[in-house]
Amino acid sequence: MSTANKTLSSGPMPASLGLEARATDDDHQSLKLWLRMMACTNQVQAELRRQLRQQFGITLARFDYMAQLHRYPEGLSMRLLGQYLMVTGGNVTGLTNELVKEGWVERLADPEDRRSVKVRLTQVGVQTFEQIATVHEAWVVSMFSGLRVQDRKLMIDLLGSLRQQVAASTSDHIELGHG
Repeated sequence: MSTANKTLSSGPMPASLGLEARATDDDHQSLKLWLRMMACTNQVQAELRRQLRQQFGITLARFDYMAQLHRYPEGLSMRLLGQYLMVTGGNVTGLTNELVKEGWVERLADPEDRRSVKVRLTQVGVQTFEQIATVHEAWVVSMFSGLRVQDRKLMIDLLGSLRQQVAASTSDHIELGHG
């Protein structure tokens, strides 16, 4: 039987839900969970990208960049910003150049390291980000509104436990506060 024709024990799943929905009881449960988490993340991100582009003319990468800087009003070094965003220095430089041209970000000399540059949101950048973030939050709330409050709380707890377990089981250091 082909993978596309397999069903879960609860019955057939529509193909529109994605390949992870077609996993069978024979498949490893951890793999099914990982695939479902990835599919949900991709689906939510795709909608957020679409909404940000349509309503504000910005990318999700720009929004994420501004969100990180908004958490640190004194600014961040480009290196640390890249680590928090989990992107290369080249990506940070490109986004920084674009947002400086928009007047939303400014570069500052780093008083602790004269070789380094810090970036921070300008006042216009703060105002712009806060306006977009308010609408962004409403989109996320709307997307998750079909879940019961206790189910959202349970998912938060379970995913938090998973994150701690994964961090503990890997040899690489994972900063749980930035990701």
